[in-house]
Amino acid sequence: MALTKQEFDSLHEFLDREAMRINTVDFIANDPVQFPRRFSALRDIEIVSLLSATIAWGNRKMICNNCHKMLTIMGNDPAAFVTAEAYEELPDELNIHRTFFARNFKYMLRGLNHIYRKYDSLNDFALAQRVGESDTPAWVLVEHMQQQFAEANGGIADSRCLPTKLADTALKRINMALRWLVRDDGIVDMGVWNAIKPSQLFVPLDVHVGDTARSLGMIDRRANDKKTVLELTNILRLMRPSDPVIYDYALFGIGIGDKALAPV
Repeated sequence: MALTKQEFDSLHEFLDREAMRINTVDFIANDPVQFPRRFSALRDIEIVSLLSATIAWGNRKMICNNCHKMLTIMGNDPAAFVTAEAYEELPDELNIHRTFFARNFKYMLRGLNHIYRKYDSLNDFALAQRVGESDTPAWVLVEHMQQQFAEANGGIADSRCLPTKLADTALKRINMALRWLVRDDGIVDMGVWNAIKPSQLFVPLDVHVGDTARSLGMIDRRANDKKTVLELTNILRLMRPSDPVIYDYALFGIGIGDKALAPV
């Protein structure tokens, strides 16, 4: 959807203001980003980021409660839990979050353990796979992770853990985890990775973010898919090339509470 220069400039100012309003330390307490932020060791941060983002659908309070449940299961020592393969003791049918069960949890941790046996961190794995050289590093990273996870799980894929239709998926949950790991403004996101630059991130597109972007005239495609993620992120890169996903805060926050869905 084409915007006039005046519309673009007005929208740019509006999104800057909304991003500043939402991207504050107060955001952390009610968001699943709080859980990886509790740790200082990179493996712990990576494990908890991926797990927390993986179950980040539905009610935010429930998401946070179930992130806490996962940490409790892991004895609040995620890397040690993975290294010791303690997840194998869990019954497959233990419910973690909605349709995500211990069998999915175990699948994911087996895959991470498989990677950690060869690399010091998932960041090092991403560097070794040269994902940062791609135009779409998040999707390339998941492609390589899928291979490792399948090797660790008898050749089986699990779309509850990693999306399998990479040509179409918006990759919302992985893009959210990467925002936490890569963005480095020192406010909410942690900036502990260097395999991908903030300029290479893509907006985590969910229903609310997509509807907000459409209401603002930024996109007109109805599908919340990969093509829409690329289109929307390209617009955000025109506004802030070095850090387009700062505007995820704005698109998430607009429409929450009594905020109007229009530039003022």
